Amino acid sequence: MSHTTQQWTPAHGEPYRPVSYRPARMPAAESLARAAELRQRMDGRRTVRHFSADPVPEQVVRDAIACAATAPSGAHQQPWTFVLVKDPVVRGQIRAAAEQEEEISYEGRLGDEWLAALRPLGTDAVKTHLTDAPALIVVFQQRYWLGPDGTKRKHYYVDESVGIAVGMLLSALHLSGLAALIHTPSPMRFLGHVLNRPENEKAFAVIPVGYPAENCQVPDLVRKSLDQVIVEV
Repeated sequence: MSHTTQQWTPAHGEPYRPVSYRPARMPAAESLARAAELRQRMDGRRTVRHFSADPVPEQVVRDAIACAATAPSGAHQQPWTFVLVKDPVVRGQIRAAAEQEEEISYEGRLGDEWLAALRPLGTDAVKTHLTDAPALIVVFQQRYWLGPDGTKRKHYYVDESVGIAVGMLLSALHLSGLAALIHTPSPMRFLGHVLNRPENEKAFAVIPVGYPAENCQVPDLVRKSLDQVIVEV
């Protein structure tokens, strides 16, 4: 299915132009059923570190990125770039650079308290998921808008905006039948160099995408219950 949309152009300083928004109201029974189904499906989402090399439908990934790009953002500046990396050579370069940083981190840069927090997850400096998964989505945050003529304009609430978009991306991937992982090697400056990103972009996360491997294992974890995370006033 093709999707035709208007091309975004900067609206900085333009007057407010409201349009009508009248979505059809969903019947309460249907809303309850959908919410219950969504809750159940999302409860099955897990972070996967063991990926199959089997290819995934590329349009599914593109549609998930398109869903992520509908996220709300500060002043509607949409300060994100999603780099879809399929080239195995480039994925190998990313893994080599990431493991170099991770080795330093696990050898002491993280500190004892952080390492203790990671221990139940069974992670280490070896990041096979970066080359086993058939695709990586590298998310960059645009710290400011950079025009073709070099003009710069500040973006607002960049961390919050990109964080919301990444959450929506993970949900879209999971609901489309794919597995994913949030990987944040620190520091991540190498990603901008490897992927030749412009000066206004800063790496936010690397997200391997694919199907779980046949022998995939995940940590035996328990999520907080609803009454542990909700406060009603």
